[in-house]
Amino acid sequence: MQLFFDRYITSGSYQLPENESKHLIRVLRKSVGDQVMITNGSGSLFQAAITDIKGKSCFTEVTLVEEIAEMSPKLIMAIAPTKSTDRMEWFLEKAVELGVSEIYPIQSFHSERVKVKKERWERILVSAMKQSLRFYLPQLHDLTKLKDFLSLDLAESKLMAHCRKSKRFPLNDAFGADKNTVILVGPEGDFSVEEIELAESRGWKSIDLGDRRLRTETAALSVLDAFHWYQNWFTK
Repeated sequence: MQLFFDRYITSGSYQLPENESKHLIRVLRKSVGDQVMITNGSGSLFQAAITDIKGKSCFTEVTLVEEIAEMSPKLIMAIAPTKSTDRMEWFLEKAVELGVSEIYPIQSFHSERVKVKKERWERILVSAMKQSLRFYLPQLHDLTKLKDFLSLDLAESKLMAHCRKSKRFPLNDAFGADKNTVILVGPEGDFSVEEIELAESRGWKSIDLGDRRLRTETAALSVLDAFHWYQNWFTK
């Protein structure tokens, strides 16, 4: 299935956005009468028939709307963006595939990047959502200072990955069955001792990812994958 995206799609007669129309007409070479599947990124899947093609514009008639249940429990990822743009963009793509619900770019004491390319990153999230046939577009938040982020009440389970000497829990012991979870991963230089102490004083649980030293995006994805595995297999 080829999936298209428009957050503003409505039932009835509908015109695809120019970028999606261009891909549908020039790349996929669809024609009048063909069926297309469109999501609004909020759980709705629209089936539509192409009724007309004019230049770069594609017109359709929505014939069916299906509401898709959101994945549960929710997984929120907070990550200090890497200095390498390629590595960060690769992480965003894979995070969508693994089912992340929200992404918070975090600025901490050792952060390597203090500016984010939010519009570009959102385009990567949309592309990954369509490729992986997800119907919920993860929400990408603005860059948030760690101190401000720690004060947010986002989920029942709050996990923080770091390498400092501290009481850290193995992943399987840290996850909670059917609990919305937020996972916090720091920069290459790790969180400072003060940041870890602040987080733990606010109810965050430190987790242990093993003896190997992992890059930021590797650590984040390893936790995402473990969470996905735990909720889909271990708790069933």
